[in-house]
Formats: sequence, C-alpha cells, structure tokens
Amino acid sequence: MTVLLLRHGRSTSNTAHTLAGRSAGVDLDDRGREQAQAIVERLGSLPIRAIVRSPLLRCERTVEPLAAALGLEPVADERIAEVDYGSWTGRKISELVKEPLWAVVQQQPSAAVFPDGEGLAGVQARAVAAVREHDRRLADEHGGDVLWVACSHGDVIKSVLADALGTHLDSFQRINADPASVSVVRYTTLRPFVIHVNHTGSALNSALSAPPADSKEQDGAPDGPLPTGEAVVGGSTG
Repeated sequence: MTVLLLRHGRSTSNTAHTLAGRSAGVDLDDRGREQAQAIVERLGSLPIRAIVRSPLLRCERTVEPLAAALGLEPVADERIAEVDYGSWTGRKISELVKEPLWAVVQQQPSAAVFPDGEGLAGVQARAVAAVREHDRRLADEHGGDVLWVACSHGDVIKSVLADALGTHLDSFQRINADPASVSVVRYTTLRPFVIHVNHTGSALNSALSAPPADSKEQDGAPDGPLPTGEAVVGGSTG
C-alpha cells in the first residue's frame, strides 16, 4: 500500500504569515489555486484509487481538480485535520516566535501542548492511526496494492513522515512539507518505506518505485517502477 501525502496548496493564511490552524474559511490564494490545478498533471496519470482529505476548506479546494479528473469522491477525515493550535490560532507568526512555547515546539515538539488546544504527540498518534487504518481498509476493498492520496497539513504530514522514518517526533522539524508538496510512503507487513519527501516537481512518476518483493523486504530493494494508469510552527503554518 502506497500513500501520497499531499499538503494543501498555498493559502491566504500562508501569505499573511498567520497561523491558520482550524480557522473556518481559510481558502487557497491565487498561487494555491494554480498549484491545485497543477496537481492533476503531476498525479493524474497515476492509478490512484482513493482520496482522503482533511475537512478544512484549503484541503477540499486542493483535491477538487484531481478528484474531478479521476472521477473520485474524496472522503473527509477529522484525524488528518490541522493541529488544534488553541489560542494561538489566527495569530501572527512574528508574535508567536516570542512566546516561550515556540522554543519547545522547535526543540522538543513531543512536549508541546498548545494553550486551549492539543499536543503534537497527540496529533501524530491520531494522524498515523488514520493513515494506517485507511491503508488497511483500501487493501481489503481492492484486494491488494493500492495507491491513494491523503491531503493534509504541514505539521500533520511531517509527524506521519517522522513515524514512517522511525525517528522521534522531536526530530520532525528537520522534515519539510511545502505547500502542494507530495511525500510518498509505502507501508508493508514489516515496516514503512519512505520513497520520497517534499516532492514539488512536475510529474511524480519518476519518484515512485514498486513495492519490494517479499523476499527483498529485508533490505528494501526496489523492484522496478510502479504501473502508471513558508515559515511555520515547526515549519508549516497550516
């Protein structure tokens, strides 16, 4: 099972340098809408079987063109929604960097809990659980290997990648997930394989490789190509 972790396109909050969080009505800006259209060319030739997205508007807008091109109905899942930043929501990044908690978010994010919001460790737990559950569900539904998209937010995607890489959440700030980027994780019975991180190029086909054969999973050797058919809280303000 292979998941394409897609971050939403650039939003009005990204360009305003505010922490969007779960604010209602935060849409894509002009560049973000261009990125959403470009995703069709980047991913549209791949044999994608399902799209799961955060319920927030900027993710809904990002997957709309791809879903229309593929004839798929995206499924919204609260577990891959943006971090609940609590009272930090909507504030300027330039203000937040002065808060004592900012240093904790950067240096020990596993200990960071946002005032009146949630902790990053909890975010990772819910997001990883959601991705793995959808992975199993889609494998059962399609009787085998499936390529699917999960459209979410920067910090959420970085936390899933940290888990897949087998690194502690405290290192997740070393991972980038830019607007409209795609990161690729292949889940197997033994362990996840991180195939690509923060892909922002044209077509993704060249960044994908087939799942390793069972006999090769010990060293993760690839076995040929798959068939084709801004500043942040830790790096990603939303």
